[in-house]
Amino acid sequence: MAEYVRIEDLGKHVDQEVELRGWLYNSRGSKKIQFLEIRDGSGIVQAIVGSRDVDEATFEAAKHLSQETALSIVGTVKEHPKRPGEYELGAKSFAVLAEPTEEYPITPKEHGVDFLMDHRHLWLRSKRQHAILRVRAEVVAAIRAYFDGNGFINVDAPIFTPNACEGTSTLFETDYHGDTAYLSQSGQLYMEAAAAALGKVYCMGPTFRAEKSKTRRHLAEFWMVEPEVAFMDLEGDMNLAEDFLVSIVARVLKNRAKELELLERDTSKLEMVKPPFPRIRYEEGIQLLQGKGIDKKIGDDFGGEDETIIAESFDRPVIVTHYPSAIKAFYMKRDPEDERWALGMDVLAPEGYGEIIGGGVREESLEVLDGRIREHGLPMEAFDWYRDLRKYGTFPHAGFGLGVERTVAWICGLKHVRETIPFPRMLNRLHP
Repeated sequence: MAEYVRIEDLGKHVDQEVELRGWLYNSRGSKKIQFLEIRDGSGIVQAIVGSRDVDEATFEAAKHLSQETALSIVGTVKEHPKRPGEYELGAKSFAVLAEPTEEYPITPKEHGVDFLMDHRHLWLRSKRQHAILRVRAEVVAAIRAYFDGNGFINVDAPIFTPNACEGTSTLFETDYHGDTAYLSQSGQLYMEAAAAALGKVYCMGPTFRAEKSKTRRHLAEFWMVEPEVAFMDLEGDMNLAEDFLVSIVARVLKNRAKELELLERDTSKLEMVKPPFPRIRYEEGIQLLQGKGIDKKIGDDFGGEDETIIAESFDRPVIVTHYPSAIKAFYMKRDPEDERWALGMDVLAPEGYGEIIGGGVREESLEVLDGRIREHGLPMEAFDWYRDLRKYGTFPHAGFGLGVERTVAWICGLKHVRETIPFPRMLNRLHP
């Protein structure tokens, strides 16, 4: 009886008879030979069904298989004659495990984006989506490996929260047994509490923003990783972000070269992601934009196009620091040398992908924090637990958040973040 193997392991079984189980991805043929492309989740391989190698009934059946038919196929593994490192299967027999009850809607032809998004649950089976999801999985693995290997403790943050983190206008509100709760915008406030207990911590999970935005960079539900470190200053925060991002890109380049090639990604741009990253202050960014003819003045926040223009001036990610305090969150510490500026930093990716990391130093003074909560019109009682962190052994600390989807979009060279997550949630899309 032939050994059952996955396609990714075929190289270990050259000249051996094996069994594959998977789905028919595509097929073509002639009078004497049929080529069946089989996928099993680990890869795609061509199974060759020759009229001389199988009985007449089997060969005839191979001509009429529908796309996405589930199959068990037995044959001998051969190295591809023209592509070293790739393999084929000389089929000897196959069995149909399940036939589609209807014609598969996503055939090997062009479809509109809306159609593909309506059939996202099936679109995931395509080569391109398969490659993107493997890169995403590698990015997530790289994130965890970096923090787990550098003394950080993973602490999970709640999804239901009683308070806002990034502003009340982008909250998803829900009933929580009679109380008002919100879907988390960020795990940062909870990581600050965890940092007071464990020193170096991170969380990673879904976060939610009710922004009425249709841009290519925004999702209503996205994944974010957020490290927080006790006794770390802005310089340390920037160094951590730089080292972290370099490690992610290097791991993906090493482990997912085939996927990036399939996506036609120009990896020479990613190979430039090495330290040191250029660092500029917000004021320099304004001057750079003005020099390009962009109507921006001190006090204005950067939009997506502004970030793109700034990043285009450098050959690798750029770190922008010291934004105006007035446009930053209530918890951001101000520069003690000039309180007009916040001790914050953003990392802007090149090639038009904008901010992929945002963070900075947190305000550790209870008196100052209370004043900011009032200034922002936030309910003081909702932050009682957060204020306790400043009552009992307050400490300087800093951290940041990295958006997984934007990072995947940049590394893969995608035009829109909707392809970076298996089932995207956007302004006008809740299904499937």
